[in-house]
Amino acid sequence: MAGELKEFITTLKEKINIVDVASGYVSLERRGNSYWACCPFHHEKTPSFSINEAEQFYHCFGCGESGDVIGFVKNIENVEFMEAIKLLADRANLTVPQTGFDSMQTVESKRKRDAILKILNETAHFYLNNLNSGKAEEHIQYILNRKIPTPIVRKFGLGASLNFNDLPRFLLDKGFQKQDMIDSGVVNEVNGRLTDAQGGRLIIPIINAMNEVIAFGGRALKKVDFGKYKNTKETVVFNKSKALYNINLLKKLRKEKTVNNIIVVEGYMDVISLYSAGFTNVVASMGTSLTQDQARLLKRYSDNVLISYDGDAAGQKANMRGLDILKGEGLNVKVVPLPDGLDPDDVIKQLGPQGYQNCLDSAQSLIDFKLNAAKKNYDINKSEDKYKYVKDAVKIIKTADSAAEQEDLLKALRDETGLTYESLSRDLNAQPQTPKAETKAPSRRKDTSSNIDKASRFVIAAYLSKAQFTDGADINNIPFSNQVHRIIARYVKSKKLFDEAISKSEIFEFFEQNTPEYAELTRILDYSEDAFSDEISKKFFFDCIKKLQLNEIDGKISLLKQQVQKEEDLNTRKTLAAALQELLKKRSKIKSQEG
Repeated sequence: MAGELKEFITTLKEKINIVDVASGYVSLERRGNSYWACCPFHHEKTPSFSINEAEQFYHCFGCGESGDVIGFVKNIENVEFMEAIKLLADRANLTVPQTGFDSMQTVESKRKRDAILKILNETAHFYLNNLNSGKAEEHIQYILNRKIPTPIVRKFGLGASLNFNDLPRFLLDKGFQKQDMIDSGVVNEVNGRLTDAQGGRLIIPIINAMNEVIAFGGRALKKVDFGKYKNTKETVVFNKSKALYNINLLKKLRKEKTVNNIIVVEGYMDVISLYSAGFTNVVASMGTSLTQDQARLLKRYSDNVLISYDGDAAGQKANMRGLDILKGEGLNVKVVPLPDGLDPDDVIKQLGPQGYQNCLDSAQSLIDFKLNAAKKNYDINKSEDKYKYVKDAVKIIKTADSAAEQEDLLKALRDETGLTYESLSRDLNAQPQTPKAETKAPSRRKDTSSNIDKASRFVIAAYLSKAQFTDGADINNIPFSNQVHRIIARYVKSKKLFDEAISKSEIFEFFEQNTPEYAELTRILDYSEDAFSDEISKKFFFDCIKKLQLNEIDGKISLLKQQVQKEEDLNTRKTLAAALQELLKKRSKIKSQEG
């Protein structure tokens, strides 16, 4: 890392408090000297994510994710290292220095990303100016027909593409490279000719949580043979499966107040319509299939999600898939029932905000929704259909989280079908057991490592935690057998050599993610501060050192025994045997020492 950048990072971390940053993403609870929360990087219901404010680092005892404030932003925003630094620098009102340490590939990748973001930003302004140019009569009429208020048009940055030719010329005049324009997704090349990818459409900018334009949606104003709505293609800055429309305004809302729940709809106009009606806690999945990445993105802002897809059959199936994905990530999910054939925008227009609120108030749980959806497939007044429905319903009821819930649902099914509770119960018990969703996250990860590795970790953790009893042992004389442990111990040694304070936050600058050292460091940090606060931990510390010393001697003894057996020269064998005796005496002496 270049010296100038390293100095800047030190300054940046002095000005930024990791607790302040993290509290914008997770709800923190103070316990003693630490802050705790449910981990934003894995699904859990019992908090195991801890922030040490004094040393400015985080660690999850459940999944092992660890790092400083830069690592936290990098992981939670899913950005590169330098982008995380830029985000934090903007927060601290600092200017990031120019660096020369990047590889040529990294430099080009960064140039490409920056160029694409600039093209997208310029394109958004171009479309916006078109809408206000007096030449976008069709676009304006569409907005009026949809009854979208002017302030909402501005808030969402709606724009207009007037034709297929103006945008490419505009971007070329701005000095952008042809290939960058194509790679941004806003321009297509057809038979050597550049055209606007959203030619003639009403334009909806797609903006990420960092308030960057990353793509565009386009609404056709005339009847077309393909989709009414079209997104620009996926690029280095736009991955549809990881994006949510309106996440930028949801993030702003989250900073202003607690977001009790999030409404998830299918499309842009549903978002805009609901937002106009006062439902500002709304995002769109830009399609019918929610992904795990989108579920994790939602979890940053609220644990409660209301899926409000269209009331048609396709929307119902999408609800089912989305609920399972969201529930799998530990979110509390419900389905908003809409009148058949209507989408949220239709409900607002026909029934008004209160009508839609009534739909929200009637939101159903996953099982209730699945049972209702299954029932629609059958006429239970017909015997054959009734038994088919019961077969499907019993499978759904089997997925309930508790026996009490299963019992209530079976009783409701009994009343609905006229069958006996006993027969339904037998059918339920005949169903294969359904794996249950995780109900409690482990407080610590399972560790199947060798006792030697565990001993090494405890010793290094004691030094990193500045345990007083470590002064009674010279780390230079501790024989770590694992190369990774020797590398981490070298950091501790270098600090002690210059009598510098050991910083857990700083150590993350030495070991990058996806390295054996980083993975091992997260294991070492599984030992919390209170693991080194009493006489028992002191005794265990010296017992661990003894274990490491004996392990080293045992290795030497084993090697010497092999050499003695293979050696044919009598004098050499005597020399080796004498060395072996010395090692055995040393081993016996170490074993007899008190810890």
